[in-house]
Amino acid sequence: MPELPFPLPPLPTVQQLVFLAIAVLTIIGALGVVLAQNLFHSALGLVAAFFGAAGVFVVAEAEFIGVSQVLIYVGAISTLIAFAIMLTRGMMFGATSPRNRQSGTAAIITALIFVVLVGLLNAIPWPQVGEPITNGEAIIAQLGSSFVNEYVLPFELLALLLLVALAGAIVLARDRK
Repeated sequence: MPELPFPLPPLPTVQQLVFLAIAVLTIIGALGVVLAQNLFHSALGLVAAFFGAAGVFVVAEAEFIGVSQVLIYVGAISTLIAFAIMLTRGMMFGATSPRNRQSGTAAIITALIFVVLVGLLNAIPWPQVGEPITNGEAIIAQLGSSFVNEYVLPFELLALLLLVALAGAIVLARDRK
């Protein structure tokens, strides 16, 4: 077998392939948010983008933040947005245009920000191997213990506030005859 004049790139690892799949999901969801003509479809794209962001946290071995992302953003924020869309029935069924007079300016500014961010990322001396987080489970256990001991009252009040907001949205959404 003849030798190639250039070295072959190494094959990607499973973690890199999983990250690539999650990145594609996030990008498709973000594009769905921006380009969908139906407002509800934009909200579904936002859910996909939130799931993708949570997946990035899980791949980065920050599982607690990933689960928190799913619970808070996918669960609560996306549900709130869906309720808001459904409560404004005229916007839910109408088609909106993803383009307006500022789309060219927005594209130029987005490209400039992208170039600046790539330049910043290339200028940072990234470490090759990170230090392992020691006793990471203890940090999460301490946080959970704080929720049920020291901060139980604010935690319960927040849960009650969310329950009242959900009940109020249901009352507002029901048809009055």
